Amino acid sequence: MRYISLFTLLVLITVTATAQISREEYIKRWQLIAIEEMNRSGIPASITMAQGCLESGNGNSELSRKSNNHFGIKCKKGWTGKKVYYDDDAKNECFRKYRTVEDSYVDHTNFLMGNPRYASLFELDPTDYKAWAKGLKKAGYATAHDYDKRLIKIIEENKLHRLDKKMNYQELAVFEQQSVSPGISNSLMLNPYNTHKVVKFNDIKSVVARKGDTYEMLAQEFGLSDWELYKFNDQRAGYRPVPNEVIYIQSKKGKASKTNLTHRVQQGESMHFISQMYGVKLKPLYKRNGMKAGQQPNAGQIIYLRNKRG
Repeated sequence: MRYISLFTLLVLITVTATAQISREEYIKRWQLIAIEEMNRSGIPASITMAQGCLESGNGNSELSRKSNNHFGIKCKKGWTGKKVYYDDDAKNECFRKYRTVEDSYVDHTNFLMGNPRYASLFELDPTDYKAWAKGLKKAGYATAHDYDKRLIKIIEENKLHRLDKKMNYQELAVFEQQSVSPGISNSLMLNPYNTHKVVKFNDIKSVVARKGDTYEMLAQEFGLSDWELYKFNDQRAGYRPVPNEVIYIQSKKGKASKTNLTHRVQQGESMHFISQMYGVKLKPLYKRNGMKAGQQPNAGQIIYLRNKRG
């Protein structure tokens, strides 16, 4: 019962309203993909991150929210993907539409690498973000006369040059703290990137969601695909976790432990809630109890967590 009470306190299965994302939240959410793309291409992660902040309004622009286009890339000749139309430099211009934000970041890399007008950028020092910012302006990435200055300001205000050190997520946190306090013990380090502590809940690896977390963000942190996290937690694509919600980062089990044979339903509990509470996959939980997918239990009903014979 102690574990059940803990879960009840941690899990809040509610729908959160769409809110504006701050620049800090945006950077925390997408910095890993920027680092990954830097390692693939040589494009400074600081530049990618600053462009994402600027072009998407920190992920709040209509183009980024509805089309996952975080870099304002227009269709251009040869684009065969989905399209949307907005007024920009001219009326009704064609912009690329992506399935996920990650796709937008990957295409941004491919766009720069595959366009001859940006070829000179790849001759620059990959840690010289100022030269890259000026190079993007010179090559005509955007029409704003101070485009390079805007990027540099974002990088310097948010210390994004840290991302160009080609370190992974955890190493960056260690590097940052050691730079401030060289003698500090690793066990006492504060992590500026807010990596999540992995705990075992029902003997399954999990983390506790924080404000602003998304499945995409957590997937990046733990080297998973976002669809895997949705599957592990029996959630629909696009679901946003709420603070203190337990999120499994590995697959749940087909049945509960031998110490948890049944569960008596309390008022307001759903099958998904029970599934998360005991770390049991939702589909076999429905099947074991002779219920159809989507059907909800009644208060007082006994839900079998293992086969009736145990």
